[in-house]
Amino acid sequence: MLSTLKKLGPGLLFAGAAIGVSHLVQSTRAGADFGFGLLWALLLVNLFKYPFFQFGPRYAMATGESLVDGYNKLGKPILIAFFLLTFASMFTIQTAVTIVTASLASNLFFTFDPISLGSISLDSVQLWTVILLGICASILLIGRYKLLDGLMKIIIITLTISTIIALIASATTTKSPVSFQQIFPKEASWAFLIAFMGWMPAPLDISVWHSLWSIEKTKGPQRFEKKTSLFDFNIGYVATIILGIGFLSLGALIMFNTGQSLSTNASQFAGQLISMYTSSLGSWAYLIIGIAAFTTMFSTTLTTLDGSPRVMDKTTDLLLEQKSIKSYKPWLFALVAGCILIFFLFSSELGQLVKIATILSFLTAPFYAILNYKLMRSKNVPTEWKLSKAMHILSWTGILFLIGFSIWYLSIL
Repeated sequence: MLSTLKKLGPGLLFAGAAIGVSHLVQSTRAGADFGFGLLWALLLVNLFKYPFFQFGPRYAMATGESLVDGYNKLGKPILIAFFLLTFASMFTIQTAVTIVTASLASNLFFTFDPISLGSISLDSVQLWTVILLGICASILLIGRYKLLDGLMKIIIITLTISTIIALIASATTTKSPVSFQQIFPKEASWAFLIAFMGWMPAPLDISVWHSLWSIEKTKGPQRFEKKTSLFDFNIGYVATIILGIGFLSLGALIMFNTGQSLSTNASQFAGQLISMYTSSLGSWAYLIIGIAAFTTMFSTTLTTLDGSPRVMDKTTDLLLEQKSIKSYKPWLFALVAGCILIFFLFSSELGQLVKIATILSFLTAPFYAILNYKLMRSKNVPTEWKLSKAMHILSWTGILFLIGFSIWYLSIL
C-alpha cells in the first residue's frame, strides 16, 4: 500500500488543483439551490472532459514531452494563443481560489486586527492572503516538485476522510425528504449552470499542468510508466468526482429548502458555510467541516501557484527558443504580486471573480479539447499509446458537447 502511494503523484496533484472552488463553492451552491437536481450535470461534464484530461499524462508518457511542447509542434500561432489565454486567466483564477482560502483561514484559526500601512488598511482576510501566498510560495521555492508531491498525498487523504465523515453525519441527521429528481434550471440560472460545469472538475488547461508534473515525476526514484501513470490519473480523477458529489450532497442535505442563500462575499461565504453546517450537525462538526473546507482550498491554492508559473516557464522557453532561460521564479513572483494587487482592488467581488473565471474556462474548453485530441492522433505518439475506438468516440462526443454548450451560452448572453 505504501509503495503504491509513493508511486502516485501527478494524479493527486491534479485532484488537489481540481478540488477547489468548483467543489467547495460551486458544488455546494448547486446542492443548496437545486438539491440533487444538478447531479446529471456534474456526472455528464466529468464524463465528457475525461479523455482530454487523460491526454495530459498520456501524451507526456508516450512522447517524453509536455503538451506545451506538443502545442509548439502544431505551430507558433497555437503556442502564442495558449500563452495569451493562460496569461489572461492565471491571475483571476489564483485570486479567486486564494480569496476563499484566506477567508476560511480567517474564520477557522484567528482573526487579525486591521493594520494600517500608510494610506493602506489591511483587514484579516487580506493579511491571510499575504500569509498563505507566502507559505505556498516558500514551499514551492524550497521543495519544488518533490515537496509538493509528498505534501499533496497528506492533503488529499485528509480532505477525503473529513469530507466523508461530514457527509455521513449529514445523511444520518437530516430529517427532510431527499429527492433525486433531475432538473434543468430555469433561464435565470443558466449562467450558474455554465459556471458550474466550467470548472467541474477543473478547467481543461490543467491537463497541461498534469503533463508537466508527469515529466517531473519520471525524474524521481520510483518507476513511473504507462500503467502507473494511467492508474495514478484515474485515482485522482475518481477522487474529484466522488468529492464533487460529496460537496453537492452536503449542500443538498444541509442547505436545500432552508430559504438561505450563500453570500458572494468571500469572508461572509466562509463564515456562513461553516456556521450552517455546525448549526445543523452540532458544534462538534466545526472542526471536521473546517478541515474539509480549508484543505480543499489550500490544496488548490498551492497547486495552481505551481501550475501556472510552470506552464509559463515552459511556454516562454519555447517562444523565445532559449532553453537556458529559467523563468519559473519570476513567473511565480509575478503571480503572487498580481494576485495580491487584484485582491486588494476586488476583495468584495468573490462571486463575480469566480463567475468570470469559470465561464472563461468553459468557453475555452473546446480549444484545449481539440488540441489535446489532435496531439494524441499525431505521428509522434507511439502505436502502443494510440487511442482505442471507445476513446475516439468519447473524444468526439466530448468535443461536440463542449462546443454545443459554448454556443448555447453565447446565444443567451
